[in-house]
Amino acid sequence: MRIDKFLKVARLIKRRSLAQTACRSGLVFINGKVAKPGSPVHVSDRIILVAAEWETEVVVTGLPKGDKEVLFELIERRRRKEE
Repeated sequence: MRIDKFLKVARLIKRRSLAQTACRSGLVFINGKVAKPGSPVHVSDRIILVAAEWETEVVVTGLPKGDKEVLFELIERRRRKEE
């Protein structure tokens, strides 16, 4: 599954277009590497989302098969340091 679609289906980002923009801006990482909107996501991948004030790190625990599934495990949500 593509990362942009996963972020939307897992409800980490509200809209797929926002997920694509975040990927193109270098704000999404899969296993420590910058993700493009079409980058594949697999079970056990670590995803980091960088926002203005927060970084959210999750581990993929499943890929969608139906509605309202838990698709990730939250590892850490930390406030970004001011630079």
